[in-house]
Amino acid sequence: MALIYYAESIKALADSPAVPVSARPQDIPADVPLSVLHKALDTWFGANARDLPWRAAECTPWGVLVSEIMLQQTPVVRVLPVWEEWLRRWPEPADLAREPAGEAVRAWGRLGYPRRALRLHAAAGAIGANHGGKVPGTYPDLLELPGVGSYTAAAVAAFAFGRRETVVDTNIRRVHARLFSGAALPSQSLNAAEMRLAAQALPDDAVSSVRWNASVMELGALVCTARSPKCGDCPVSSSCAWLAAGEPPPTYTPKGPSWHGTDRQVRGAVMAVLRMAESPVAPALFQQAAADLGFEPAGIGIPLAALHRLNSAPEQLERALSGLLSDGLAELHPAGFRLPA
Repeated sequence: MALIYYAESIKALADSPAVPVSARPQDIPADVPLSVLHKALDTWFGANARDLPWRAAECTPWGVLVSEIMLQQTPVVRVLPVWEEWLRRWPEPADLAREPAGEAVRAWGRLGYPRRALRLHAAAGAIGANHGGKVPGTYPDLLELPGVGSYTAAAVAAFAFGRRETVVDTNIRRVHARLFSGAALPSQSLNAAEMRLAAQALPDDAVSSVRWNASVMELGALVCTARSPKCGDCPVSSSCAWLAAGEPPPTYTPKGPSWHGTDRQVRGAVMAVLRMAESPVAPALFQQAAADLGFEPAGIGIPLAALHRLNSAPEQLERALSGLLSDGLAELHPAGFRLPA
């Protein structure tokens, strides 16, 4: 699945010039026992995989697509309740497409990166208009949906339709880097060599390939983690090139996205107000709330004083409001700001 750090920014699969040639993954050596690795991870996955609803046999392709979009840069524990409510409310793409885009944003809650909600809403409309209301089952067709990039198209084709696709998220990249290349972490951006290595590791038959994608991803999420790998619990540790090399340290320090004090934090606070508001929020209310800690007008449902506690500069609030408008996450109604209709 699309996990915590990995965004839909897989561009042209060209080698990154910032990554030294020596640090890039090489082809898998011929003496690496891939069939043994496949079997070991398959057995481990059967005993240790998390029971997630989008992995259930009865989960629809729409449910898988929704999960993949929601899981981008977002932990499973945060996604689960939102995914369950989303599928209860909109079990088919047509159900979501009939709603205003603002309802998708409202239901997105605090998952972050709310433009993903708009993309899912647009994808639902495209599925109805171009695919008879059913999520398409091939990589090329999936890739044409709004908001669906290379990773998501491959993941949905594999996990929803059982197709043999090379699925590469951050967890898979990290496992491959350690297992095959002996590096503590993958390069800072996806490159063609990594994709080639992932394709070489993929089992030949479709069923095994889907299982391999899922098991490597799960191993990266639960065992082969970025900061505290549990090598003693790893079913393929005896074949790990990183362990064999003496666990060399990473060549860079991973940095998570900044939050406190940023425009993103202010945008999040503004979005929280718009999601709870029962009517358009006048621009003056935002400005007054930012200046007055005790300000809380009726009808909003949450304290606008949260904006005051952020202690943001007036121009930061202005940038947040302007950015939400340009991103389509808000509209300026004659009475004030509101979610898109």
